[in-house]
Amino acid sequence: MNRGRVLQVVLGVVGVMFLATVYPLVIFLRQAPALSMMFSLYVTLGVFLLLAVRNPWESRSVIAFTAWSSLAHAGVMGFQAYRNMISQEELIGVALLVVVGVALLALAPAKGTAG
Repeated sequence: MNRGRVLQVVLGVVGVMFLATVYPLVIFLRQAPALSMMFSLYVTLGVFLLLAVRNPWESRSVIAFTAWSSLAHAGVMGFQAYRNMISQEELIGVALLVVVGVALLALAPAKGTAG
């Protein structure tokens, strides 16, 4: 499998995973409004990642944003877990976001490449 196809698979998997956060968005809508707002961003990003599967080379900015925002989110969550501001169980999410960020950065198409 070539790098372009692997990128498309990763975009599809991450897109579906982010789109699936629509469920907790609805569940936490009244109990945790701030959490629901964050999930709404992930749902939206999931839609754009699924659109990027068709032609990742035209979606470089969406891929870069997803990678860097995932790493930033993981950094904040990791710090919060380290300072016992959130549960240590949240480190699973940190690891997942790091994997997403690193995978997308490693597979992201270089400027000017198409395929």
